Amino acid sequence: MNKTLLITGGASGIGAETARRAASRGYRVAINYRSRGEQARTVAADITAKGGQAVALQADMAHEAEIVRLFEETEKALGPITHLVNSAGINGRHGRVEDYDAGVLSTLFAVNVIGLMLCCREAARRMSTKHGGKGGAIVNVSSMAATLGGRMGSSAYAASKGAVDAFTKGFAREAAAEGIRVNSIRPGMVLTEMTEGRLGDQAFRARIESSIPIHRIGEAHEIADAILWLLSDEASFIAGAMLDASGGGYII
Repeated sequence: MNKTLLITGGASGIGAETARRAASRGYRVAINYRSRGEQARTVAADITAKGGQAVALQADMAHEAEIVRLFEETEKALGPITHLVNSAGINGRHGRVEDYDAGVLSTLFAVNVIGLMLCCREAARRMSTKHGGKGGAIVNVSSMAATLGGRMGSSAYAASKGAVDAFTKGFAREAAAEGIRVNSIRPGMVLTEMTEGRLGDQAFRARIESSIPIHRIGEAHEIADAILWLLSDEASFIAGAMLDASGGGYII
């Protein structure tokens, strides 16, 4: 089977590592980015230098028209999309509820929830056997924050990821009989560009690691391998699942 994988937020971190590893397993890969064009093109160049097929495509997950264009450009460059990883996401603003700002919340949910849902819409229109497709697999990148409301000051981010999990469950039930498997993965604290600033504070890192049962921070490749398993035929009976990739979760 020819496999074309679109990864949103694929320029860095978990998305970039998933792109590289997917290409080594025979996927043609579209690497979406919003502003990190140079990084995305570097990932694509690394893949093509090793004999794979990859393209870097710009689109902002907060804008519907750009999402539609992203899917069209992916198919034009690489053929029908068979797999999707929704990895794009933002943290929003760290802070307590009384400090919420409506604009910040709107942007957070526009990217983390609505953008993800619209990507799933575009995928369903192409993959569903009801619409003439041949099926496919989707992984939505959620977070362990969804399970407990996040660490202190991250309640809004946690809420956005809780929405991702609820949507994944519902979408999986709708799509399963039409050949589409939908699952989410919930990483714990992982070393990426999004977290390296905070984790550079050794006191903070030690405090976080002491709260993880396995007593260390995760690596991007560990999450990427789990994502690729969910996409693969080895997970052919897995749909509507939330896979925790978190070193055991939180010690409360």
